[in-house]
Amino acid sequence: MKDIFKERSMFRLVKNLQKDGTALNGREKIRDFQRKLYRKAKQEPEFRFYCLYDKVRSIRFLAEAYRRVKASQGAPGVDGITFKQIETDGLHNFLWKIQEELENKTYKPQPVKRVYIPKANGALRPLGIPTIRDRVVQMSCKLVIEPIFEADFDNASYGFRPKRAASDAIKEIRERLKEGKTQVLDADLSKYFDSIPHTKLLKLVSQRISDRNVLHLIKLWLKSPVTEEGKISGGRRNRIGTPQGGVISPLLANIYLNLLDRLVRNHPVFKDVEIIRYADDFVLTGKDIGDEILSALRRLFERMGLSLNEEKTRLIQAKQEAFDFLGFTFHYRRSAYKKDELYLSIHPSKKSFQKLVENIRTELVLYRNRSSEDTVKMLNLKLRGWLNYFVIEGVSYTGVTRLKLQMYMRGRLYRHQKRKSQRYRTAYCQRTFRRWVEKYGLIEPETYGRTDTVKA
Repeated sequence: MKDIFKERSMFRLVKNLQKDGTALNGREKIRDFQRKLYRKAKQEPEFRFYCLYDKVRSIRFLAEAYRRVKASQGAPGVDGITFKQIETDGLHNFLWKIQEELENKTYKPQPVKRVYIPKANGALRPLGIPTIRDRVVQMSCKLVIEPIFEADFDNASYGFRPKRAASDAIKEIRERLKEGKTQVLDADLSKYFDSIPHTKLLKLVSQRISDRNVLHLIKLWLKSPVTEEGKISGGRRNRIGTPQGGVISPLLANIYLNLLDRLVRNHPVFKDVEIIRYADDFVLTGKDIGDEILSALRRLFERMGLSLNEEKTRLIQAKQEAFDFLGFTFHYRRSAYKKDELYLSIHPSKKSFQKLVENIRTELVLYRNRSSEDTVKMLNLKLRGWLNYFVIEGVSYTGVTRLKLQMYMRGRLYRHQKRKSQRYRTAYCQRTFRRWVEKYGLIEPETYGRTDTVKA
């Protein structure tokens, strides 16, 4: 009788989930619970939380976790099961099985599917893709434990955190430079996600969470085997690393690097030095960053089992040399009217621009036999995402880059239309960009968004 009641309750909840994402009342209850956790963690920094597992395995949290995982529309894992298949077979059955496994403590994550994505420098970045089932459980766990650690995280951290974005980190760097902290240590950690020691990470997590079942789940995900081209590696013997691509991996990465944020904030050697961190990329800004600061960082990373990427780490004077961070270039330039006055220009980096145009060129080849409407939808998706990221009102100067992008689009669409059919006249092909703007609503990069030059 109890199982029948649970199944009916789950069916009703899943029905609401499929109608409007999830019941608004249910989402509000989850937010209330998260707020309570956050306030408790903020008020009592030494408190260790227990009895969290019942929330992780509750159908309300699992349903909300599924909604969020589906919203990201990720690829299927090693089992090949897609969201469409799950909903065809019955979403309530899918969530019911997960809940039963968690209740009976028979849940075991499946191997992580490893794929490689190209980086800007031509190298390949390993990406681990868990199955949708494992992503749902990870998301449910994240919904429960994230507010606890959010209360502990330093304000200097911006990556993979709620209500924070790369634009906030860019604004923070701008403010520090305006304060005169123009000596910059542009740093990067070498293979950070693949180097996190499990024992030390779990010790940090256990300082806040005493629920053994939640800790066991995290350990299972850290020890998940990796499958690549039919070969399985890792597993129980694995002692380091958390796969990039896992839902909970960014949170665990921030928990571990919070040690760095605390050191810079509290250690006397970092007096008058500020850190701005986005995941494993960070910069230090100050008026005098000496060798002792670099030595202190290296000693800390050695104790943490990490290492600086010496090729990407450099100490520069921002007023004399440009530097890149999160796809932006920070560059001081002289005024055209006052030669002795410097202005700070923040604009998209050359690498970011080149990556966009290469992506557009590749996609246009694939869309050569598609309709103009479909091609414009694809282009608008890419242009809107890129411009929304780089156009930060009152901060970024993108006028030159947007004009350059618009000129590129004119030339690229002319060549695209010309190669599509030799019957088109040259004059017709040359007007492709303007015609698509007027007829199909193609975004004009030159007029999209707002720009501003920031005075130093």
